[in-house]
Amino acid sequence: MKTTLATIFGPRARRGLTYLFVVLPIDLLSAVVLLLGGLAGGILLLTPLGAWLLAAILRAAVGLGGYRRALAARLLGEQVPTPSRATSGLGAFGWRRAVLSDPVGWRVIAYALIKPPVAVLSLTLGGGFYVYGLISLISAPFRPDALEPQGIVVLLVGVLLLFLGPWMVQAVLAVERLLIRGLLGPSRTSQRMDDLRDSRDRAVKDNDITLRRLERDLHDGAQARMIGVGMHLAMARELITARASTEHVLAVIDTAQDTLAVAVAELRDLVRGIHPPVLDNGLEAALDTVAAGSAVPVTIETNLPRRPPPALESIAYFTVCELLTNAGRHSGARKATIRVDLVDEVLVIRVHDDGSGGAFQRAGGGLAGLTERIRVVDGQLTIDSPAGGPTTITVEIPCPVPV
Repeated sequence: MKTTLATIFGPRARRGLTYLFVVLPIDLLSAVVLLLGGLAGGILLLTPLGAWLLAAILRAAVGLGGYRRALAARLLGEQVPTPSRATSGLGAFGWRRAVLSDPVGWRVIAYALIKPPVAVLSLTLGGGFYVYGLISLISAPFRPDALEPQGIVVLLVGVLLLFLGPWMVQAVLAVERLLIRGLLGPSRTSQRMDDLRDSRDRAVKDNDITLRRLERDLHDGAQARMIGVGMHLAMARELITARASTEHVLAVIDTAQDTLAVAVAELRDLVRGIHPPVLDNGLEAALDTVAAGSAVPVTIETNLPRRPPPALESIAYFTVCELLTNAGRHSGARKATIRVDLVDEVLVIRVHDDGSGGAFQRAGGGLAGLTERIRVVDGQLTIDSPAGGPTTITVEIPCPVPV
């Protein structure tokens, strides 16, 4: 009984009903104000005042769109990105031109005009189920036909509507979410441009970080050891000139040789971090090597009708390495499965383990770093990891056919 009441009157249902009640007057008032302002601006277009009034209305609409996105985020948990706006020109006339040509304001006006009938219908359906159900339950003992078939039917219908209330609320809110994403969020073209800019910035940042890391590793590692080799060779020269014992000279040369071997190994590790040599034989062979060295028993399944580009192979390789490391280190998994498919120009990587689950992205964590690396090539990472497990992480990377 307690579980049933928690479902019917739980926080999610309460937030949804609150949203429906709050937005109805806002939608009605917004539609009236924007409609009247737009009509007035359209009529006054014959005068210089009309364009300025329309620009003011569109600017107010942009502010309304931001408020509605914030309200949806707070009550529905619907995070809609802010759409990019047109850049204003110089001066007041440049501002007016930018506002009038910006599609963001016009889309908000379209949303404001569409929304009132949708809001009324949504509140009628979502709230109506609860209102009718509660009235039926409360009035049931006082009905003269309470024990008759008609009264029992009314009671059962009320109970059924209360049970269906949360689902009806979520159904009408799904329409609201579609409208918010479609009209108050960025358009597909705008979002694509923003994603490309973000990808470019991340690529530049990633390259800068990689170059700095290589510079630091070379300076602190291989370079220092090379200097040490030079110093030992100079010491050996001095010993030979001073006619020191052969054992002493050979000891210095052996030390230089050992230092040189360590420097070569460090340089090899640096190169391997840029492009693992194991990928020279293809991604399938590289994944077999990863599985052989994994602390968690791994099963690998691949379906690669053609070989991905080297850059994507490298990203896929490091992604699998990171995910397997996480599975062995954090989840306590006993076995894992790697599935790699190249379907319809998309490279799909699924890493599944039977660990404790609860994986999520956190700032500075390995999954967040993987996500950033994958987004550089327009890929995406999806986490399905409920508490208690299992965990399935899916990576999708566009892999077009080379021309």
